[in-house]
Amino acid sequence: MIEKIRSLEQQTSAPDFWQNRERAENTLSTLKRLRDTYDPWLELRARFRDLKELLELASEEADESVAGEIVSGLEKLKARYEQLKLLQVLGEENDCLSAFLTIHSGAGGTEACDWVSMLLRMYTRWAESHGYSTAILDILEAEGGIKSVTMEITGDYAFGFLKSETGIHRLVRISPFDSSRRRHTSFASVFASPVIDDTIEVEIRPEDLRVDTYRAGGAGGQHVNKTDSAVRITHLPTGIVVQCQNERSQHKNKAMAMKVLRSRLYEHYREEQDAEREKQESEKKEIAWGHQIRSYVFHPYSMVKDHRTKTETGNVQAVMDGELDPFIESYLMFESGAEKQWA
Repeated sequence: MIEKIRSLEQQTSAPDFWQNRERAENTLSTLKRLRDTYDPWLELRARFRDLKELLELASEEADESVAGEIVSGLEKLKARYEQLKLLQVLGEENDCLSAFLTIHSGAGGTEACDWVSMLLRMYTRWAESHGYSTAILDILEAEGGIKSVTMEITGDYAFGFLKSETGIHRLVRISPFDSSRRRHTSFASVFASPVIDDTIEVEIRPEDLRVDTYRAGGAGGQHVNKTDSAVRITHLPTGIVVQCQNERSQHKNKAMAMKVLRSRLYEHYREEQDAEREKQESEKKEIAWGHQIRSYVFHPYSMVKDHRTKTETGNVQAVMDGELDPFIESYLMFESGAEKQWA
């Protein structure tokens, strides 16, 4: 990696570097991404060296007063090491990008719509805890909750982390909508795609698009748009449909919908060319029993379990409050085979 960094740095110092502005910006972007990956390891190594020297000095002078500082320093180094180790796993082209996250209700009727609302809250809490910003791009409300919602989560590596959430999520609980207090099972699908750079070309022919406008829905009053400003775009060759209604301007909604469409098409075409496409497609099955990647059980016991990695916890409420990192990290390590690599 250091050789590639040095090579790019040499390119940036060339007299004709800015003659091709687009290429120059891409080079700087690549250099920054490599530096952001490499420099933290140098910093970690330097901190370890300083701590080692402090330990050696304390041992020579039989000084026990710095023991607490050394122990605290080692704990911080370990936590930082684990964090950097995970970022090493996120080495695919788009892992460092922001993400679009779409949640659809599946089998379960009103229960499933409420489940989508719960998942939306969960991912919003997770994003906030990581310093990411969120924005609702499109939402289709239904009785008891939300039929579908698309949100943008902005921040470094948002897509790299959230790509592990793509799949079917299953909820088991005593229904708050059932007067008989019976247990219900509900399903929702989650799909993550990267917010791709504008320099990445995705061919979208105007004749392949059907653009529909409609009046945005909402909770009523000021939240309901009085004009047909919401936009729905259908990509006819692939059947991909995207919607946006968060802006009052039809023009802005169309621009954002096109941005989401580019992201979805990029993922679609990438999967077509990917040798592992069959494996990825196997995760996008019917939103119902037997295809879930994770189960959230509220009754008769409390447990959240990922069926791919077998990671589980009994603290369901913490997970619903956004504590998803153990599931995300275990999946990323499992998928990359990093457990063996780092063992």
